[in-house]
Amino acid sequence: MRRGAIYGSLPVPLELNIPFTRVRRTVYFGLVGLTTLGGTLMMTAIVSAQGLTLLECVILALFVPTFACIVVPFWTSVIGFVLRVSGRDPVTLGMTGSLKRPLPREQVSPRAIPKTALVIPVHNEQPELVMARIEAMIQSLQKVTLETDAVHIHLLSDTRIHSIAAVEVEQWMELQSRYPEFQIHYRRRDLNEGRKAGNVAEFCQRCGYDYDLMVVLDADSLMTGEIIMHLMGLMEANPDVGLIQTLPLPALQSSLFGRLVQFAGALYGPVLAFGQSFWFGDTANYWGHNAIVRLRPFRDHAKLPVLSGRPPMGGEVLSHDFVEAAFLRRAGWRVIFVPDAAGSWEEVPSNIEAYSRRDRRWAQGSLQHLRLLKGGSLHSLSKVHFLLGAMTYISSLLWLLILVVGTAYVLMPSSHGVTVAPPLIIKAPLFSLLVFTASLLFLPKIFGLIASLSNDRDAFGGPLRMVVSVVTETVFSVLLAPVMMLSHARFVAEIMLGRSVDWVAQDREGSDLTWREALRTARWPLVIGLGWGSTTLLLSPLFFLWMSPIFLGLILSVPLVRWTSLQSLGQRSQAAGLLLVSTETAPPDEIIFVRAAKDALSVAQDSIQADKLTDTMSVAPTPLPPVSRIMYNAERGLFDLRQGRPLFITDKGASLSDGGLVSG
Repeated sequence: MRRGAIYGSLPVPLELNIPFTRVRRTVYFGLVGLTTLGGTLMMTAIVSAQGLTLLECVILALFVPTFACIVVPFWTSVIGFVLRVSGRDPVTLGMTGSLKRPLPREQVSPRAIPKTALVIPVHNEQPELVMARIEAMIQSLQKVTLETDAVHIHLLSDTRIHSIAAVEVEQWMELQSRYPEFQIHYRRRDLNEGRKAGNVAEFCQRCGYDYDLMVVLDADSLMTGEIIMHLMGLMEANPDVGLIQTLPLPALQSSLFGRLVQFAGALYGPVLAFGQSFWFGDTANYWGHNAIVRLRPFRDHAKLPVLSGRPPMGGEVLSHDFVEAAFLRRAGWRVIFVPDAAGSWEEVPSNIEAYSRRDRRWAQGSLQHLRLLKGGSLHSLSKVHFLLGAMTYISSLLWLLILVVGTAYVLMPSSHGVTVAPPLIIKAPLFSLLVFTASLLFLPKIFGLIASLSNDRDAFGGPLRMVVSVVTETVFSVLLAPVMMLSHARFVAEIMLGRSVDWVAQDREGSDLTWREALRTARWPLVIGLGWGSTTLLLSPLFFLWMSPIFLGLILSVPLVRWTSLQSLGQRSQAAGLLLVSTETAPPDEIIFVRAAKDALSVAQDSIQADKLTDTMSVAPTPLPPVSRIMYNAERGLFDLRQGRPLFITDKGASLSDGGLVSG
């Protein structure tokens, strides 16, 4: 621990006491179970009105788990809504903000600040934007801490493209020269063992004795200095906590799709997050970024297993974060979700094509988690997290099967002995189930709207613009839902058939999709929508009307993918005052800084960036000196020297200019 720093006017963190943990979970899962049972009984009454056929039994079997998957987020949002409007903290159940009670500067005594590393693993990212985010956080830290040595910054590169790696080194050296009072370290690995998780694990092994805490960020993560210092204080005040996860809200989005996701995250996300934090208690999840970790327990207990067998269900676990949180909890460390800590952001894919590529990797990792359910030593709630994560994707396949079997149920009279055309008038049991299901799906949006109307309506452009934005987002979400359902169903089917995916760099900045790219992305939803819809219309026009929301989304999938990718439509929606969020109506300094860097890069380096992103390791435009291993060893040497450890130095393979790359 390092002493001498003062929090000043920053909030003083309190202990994270979580009362009534068992009662919370009993109430929550009881509500989920009873609601699922109620929906199941309603569905049973509908399909068994004239006796159960085999097809009706299949529908019922598919209905139960899929209905449960919409009940879970519903009750989570109900609890979160109650907590938000009542001003209660979801962790302690005290008043919101009780975890960061402000004290005047004169009442704050010197406090021990844990030595903390800010780690940013990167893989073929745009170096200029990565450094801009780091610089924004450095400037933010300068405003809130009197001791710059309290936080060291580590850029952990797994970049495989030579030209990008060269720019990383150049940008790092420039950043260090501008902020000599901060320690900014750069390390590039020769081999990408373990992907992102392996990148962070290597740092933990190499520097595990040099730091108490580690703030883990993604390449597109951004956090204020205030929240970083606040998290450090919470960890100091709660020595039994191994990890604290914040709620990173989407920010800095320009495309229509990105702004839809950004708006939904800002308006509905806090309600869901408050509810999750309530029943998570001391066994929360980890999302792999925008979180603070106690370094040595993480190093010692959160090592990922290599699953037996071949990918996609075997090999390295692609979604590491849930597993790391489960292993920390198994070792006795509390894992806590603090959703009301403002100043934590991330960026999201700007179009459906990039979003789906990321989801494909997550789907494989989530299904791999199912193999860990048999581990008897894991906390039962950790297993629930694994199951719910996998069901996020499996439920889409189940919903698709329900729709297909339901279509057969109507269009094949022999299966239940009635005419093809269903009645136009809805019978009471079916109407009740439809209203019940629609309420579960759409009430969380209304909860988010009401909670924000009472708390921060100006951040969303005022009440009228909020309502219009909610309607706009809802229309797009309804139209895009069938497309995402088919995508997730395809992901699950591919994984079941043994098809794996590789780890590739994310397209974070994105671009407008062409019509050809949109057609390539949505060709199967279009074909399925046309075939399924035309067959249904031919055999049963009335049933076609029932299914029209599904068919409409599928048939319009290509223009939806194309139009939502457009930056121009995103900019027009912002100019019209729609889909606004607080980072647009009252942007903090950190957001302003990164936005300016994005704009400057877009104007000045479009053509240069295109060349960089098409480079490969085998064909580099200019050869890069073999410095990565030298830099790696020099980084280790610097830490050993600072810790007073014996160090053996040779000049083999090194040069004076190479050594200068790790200065500072």
